[in-house]
Amino acid sequence: MLKHFFLLLFILSGINNITIAQSKKNTFILKGKVTDESTGQILQGATIYFTDIKKGIITNDKGQYQIQLPAGNYLVEVSYIGYSINTKNVEVNNALELNFALNHAAVESTNVTVTSFLRATSSRRTPTPINIIKKEDLLKGSGTNLIDALSNTPGVSQLSTGPAISKPIIRGLGYNRVMVLNDGVKQEGQQWGDEHGIEIDEYNVSRIEVLKVPASIIYGSEALSGVINIVSNVPVAEGAIRGNVFTNYQSNNHLVGTHFDIAGNNKGFVWGINGSTKQASDYKNKYDGYVYNSKFKEIDGSAYVGIEKEWGYTHFFVSQFNQKLGMIEGTRNDAGQFLKQTYNILSSPYAKFAGGALLDEVATDADFRSTTPNIPYQHIIHTKYTLDNSIKWGEGRLKANLAYQRNERMEFGNIFVPDEKSLYFDLGTLNYSFQYLLPEKNNWKHTIGVNGMQQENKNKGAETLLPEYKTTELGLFFFTQKRMSAFTLSGGARIDKKGVTFDHENGITGIVHENKDFGDIAGSFGMTYEPNKDWVFKLNIARGYRAPNMSELGSHGAHEGTNRYEYGNPNLQSEKSLQFDLGTEWSNEHVSFTGNVFYNMVTGYIYYQKLNNAVGGDSTLLNNGQTFYAFAYKQQNAGLYGAECNLDFHPHPLDGLHIENTLSYVRGTFNHAVDYSDNLPTIPPFRWLSEIKYEFGNTPGIKKNNYISVQLDNVSEQNNPFTGYNTETATPGYTLINVGMGTHIKHNGKQVCSLTLVAQNLGDVAYQNHLSRLKYTDENVATGRMGVYNMGRNFSVKLNVPLVFD
Repeated sequence: MLKHFFLLLFILSGINNITIAQSKKNTFILKGKVTDESTGQILQGATIYFTDIKKGIITNDKGQYQIQLPAGNYLVEVSYIGYSINTKNVEVNNALELNFALNHAAVESTNVTVTSFLRATSSRRTPTPINIIKKEDLLKGSGTNLIDALSNTPGVSQLSTGPAISKPIIRGLGYNRVMVLNDGVKQEGQQWGDEHGIEIDEYNVSRIEVLKVPASIIYGSEALSGVINIVSNVPVAEGAIRGNVFTNYQSNNHLVGTHFDIAGNNKGFVWGINGSTKQASDYKNKYDGYVYNSKFKEIDGSAYVGIEKEWGYTHFFVSQFNQKLGMIEGTRNDAGQFLKQTYNILSSPYAKFAGGALLDEVATDADFRSTTPNIPYQHIIHTKYTLDNSIKWGEGRLKANLAYQRNERMEFGNIFVPDEKSLYFDLGTLNYSFQYLLPEKNNWKHTIGVNGMQQENKNKGAETLLPEYKTTELGLFFFTQKRMSAFTLSGGARIDKKGVTFDHENGITGIVHENKDFGDIAGSFGMTYEPNKDWVFKLNIARGYRAPNMSELGSHGAHEGTNRYEYGNPNLQSEKSLQFDLGTEWSNEHVSFTGNVFYNMVTGYIYYQKLNNAVGGDSTLLNNGQTFYAFAYKQQNAGLYGAECNLDFHPHPLDGLHIENTLSYVRGTFNHAVDYSDNLPTIPPFRWLSEIKYEFGNTPGIKKNNYISVQLDNVSEQNNPFTGYNTETATPGYTLINVGMGTHIKHNGKQVCSLTLVAQNLGDVAYQNHLSRLKYTDENVATGRMGVYNMGRNFSVKLNVPLVFD
């Protein structure tokens, strides 16, 4: 599979060579200056960035910039720390002077998004609901993993298994119904599993775009509920060498994180390198004390090189994510103390290989303080090679992205043989994506494309949960956008084909070879209407789909941590989704409001149900001395509906005062009850985030852009769980108090560092999130409470030091 990657790389190199000869033709100079709108002061170090071509420039000490661009239409984004972002459509067909004035407006101006249409688009002109999280927003949080940082986004929640494992849920749908992109590449990390998180370096994220509609038309299967586009590497502006040194400490589990990155751009030759480490001991809460084996370690690194010229760019990236994390079982003695598993080697050190006696010992303070996970634990290594290209081709632009990624997931669970890999999934994936962006004419923007992948999974562990398999996907799509005065229309269609081959045991005739084919059609239509600069109305209709994953098709084995023995169902059909979205945005100088409602009809929703034995009772199996309930995958129709809204108020004349409220609600039901329950699983409860923040702005002295905030995180009870087969239980509501403060320290107009302090769960509330899988670990017989609780009070300190060597 890797040889195919290098063959395609060679072909693209040839295409680049052909276009270089035309690179100097039809290029023009764009220049101007950036100033403060209210004072006229020049802004040195402001960034002018062209998202479609990933090219930017920084203003000099006179606030001026100058950049050479090929003829065409561009959406430019101008930004400066402490100011609102300014976006503007620019047509370059001759030398042009363009000045920008930035302001300290209390309400954030329009952002640029690429997730919806594959080309830079104003978020106001996008009919699909989308949220954009910038790096400075991530620095203000105190999450222990990347999805933690996204959970404050309206409509987004997380299915978690402790502080190191979180999976995104968008409007009640998760697992591989949510597609995660990293630098334009579909992240393939075996998304089907409860214990499988997102293998992306949290500290190396520059920007995240969250699209909350079916996006199968562009991205194919697994974009049924939405897309999370994570941008890690953004090449710096020409002539610059920039970097950061970052460190984070969290008090609850003594997390220590460090990060370093540096990147340069010398006359179009771009390069960058970065590395991160993170380690944490066991976390604690008021009810459980320290939670045994919730510790983890992580070390990540990546690098890139590339060329940026008038004809476009080509970038080559390599990255690796390496994490070891404990798996929390929650076993305790009658006194409520956590137990760790060990063994008695009897009279001979070789007795353990013959099945020595298992022992349960009380976990000690040294066990809680250690950052080395104990058995059972996981070791995940995710390695990725990416070639990203954007080439001027005729009057349009060809975008080509190739990637090879290898995900190794190893589970260690044999106390007698600690080095034995109980499970070892070795997944190799070749991704490819080609899009041609036709030139904009008469306000029409057309995009045609093809994308897909080849994938192979090998089992190298002592046990088997999934069969080895091979997958091939191919999809063709067309997308268009038309701007007509106050209206913007968009839509398109896609056709897909997916093939899966695997062998599985059906329990009757033994091993059966399966060759499954899935194919489907996706489509969408969207419209925005801007009657004036204050109002925007949005409508979107999208049809998506998802082919069954390999766990659903062919699993056959004990799924540790879930108490399930799973049987796949090779007769499953693709899930199909039809979603209607209606939204509005209103803003003026001091108030902004965003509201969205949706209804999603899912045909053939896949779920698992408990099997019955011959006499009508629960079917159970004995595996390695442990009893498991037998489950199999089924499907039926379901529906989801809900709403999100955000109100941000800045009372005059206290423009630095922000009063923000965000509400999220989703309800999901089966068309027909399953074991007397018609509620869908993993549906988050109603949530209301209320925050008061005061920004001190540019105060005299060396401290700039100071802020302090107090947030109430109100989560209602979930009284509509999926109780079928005892899958879920109701969950009480809770309210958390979070406090944050931060500052940018500057000297002679240049930023020296930024410091952020956050207190999460200041009241040390003992709570269980409804989507925490630790709810269903063993009962604490000393207290009568079921499962393990979420993290208690946590103080976080983040220090970021920018490096500038221009």
